[in-house]
Amino acid sequence: MQHPAGHDGELRSAVEELRQGQWWSTRTLLARSWGDPGLWASRTQVFGAVAGHNDVLHHWGAEEPAAFGLTTLRARVAVDQALLVGQRQPDSRDALALEGGARQWCWLAASVLGGDPVPWLGLLTLAQLDLKQARLEHKVPAPDLMLPVGPWGLFDQARRTDPWGREVFHRMLRFWLARGEVGPATEFLATYLPGAPGGSALHALPLYLYVDRYRRAERKEAVQLQWTDDETVRDTVLRAFGHWQAARERGTRWPVTDESHLAHALWASRQRREAAEVFAAMAPFISAQPWQNLTDRPSELLRQAMAQSYAAG
Repeated sequence: MQHPAGHDGELRSAVEELRQGQWWSTRTLLARSWGDPGLWASRTQVFGAVAGHNDVLHHWGAEEPAAFGLTTLRARVAVDQALLVGQRQPDSRDALALEGGARQWCWLAASVLGGDPVPWLGLLTLAQLDLKQARLEHKVPAPDLMLPVGPWGLFDQARRTDPWGREVFHRMLRFWLARGEVGPATEFLATYLPGAPGGSALHALPLYLYVDRYRRAERKEAVQLQWTDDETVRDTVLRAFGHWQAARERGTRWPVTDESHLAHALWASRQRREAAEVFAAMAPFISAQPWQNLTDRPSELLRQAMAQSYAAG
């Protein structure tokens, strides 16, 4: 089963109501999530993705224009729409208008709710569209001389309330990958990941890089061997598995998409018993990624991976 809320039961219930145009549970859950930056970021991201498919925020704003967290959700929706159109129609009039509007929503959200990381996450997300780094905030010198200029100021702002927040690192990684710069992406992870807390879902980040490398490759058969023939890759996959186990032992869960990347990487590197453990823990949820990035028949590949993993386990 695919669901944007994944293992978060409270969020799943609120999402279903939001899809039906009801915002009361969303309002309550936003208030309860404030104070936990990671939870706030993940829940507003899901709410924003869902609200972008209907006019629920418009109706909510008409009734409660100053509702707590509403401006943050509007910024989320605006950024998602700008990114979608900007990637499909770069430099078009619609894309530029949506990007400008999204920036305004981010700045407004930053002024409405102090200490909210989402406006900075939004601006960092929009940096993916600036492939030429025309904006000054997208070519700031890096804190490490080994890294190139980039949106480091936005990165630092987003980390102020949650230094090891999952989304900020994913957004920064996507900035490099959107430009096709695998080298800086690799250096970025090599610089920051050693300092990430044990058990953090950030340790799944290299797995996204491996999938991207495969997706871009012209000779996919050769790149596919990275999971079985590259000792560094195999070690990284098993290290991520160890962090996932540590999180489970502490009673915390990785997002389903991270677990899905981990399950795939374990299966692809022939660590089938470990993959079966992750698949079992994910149930009944599953993510479309990374399977959609790997084949034209993602469901078939997923079934194959699960069958082979459970057979080994």
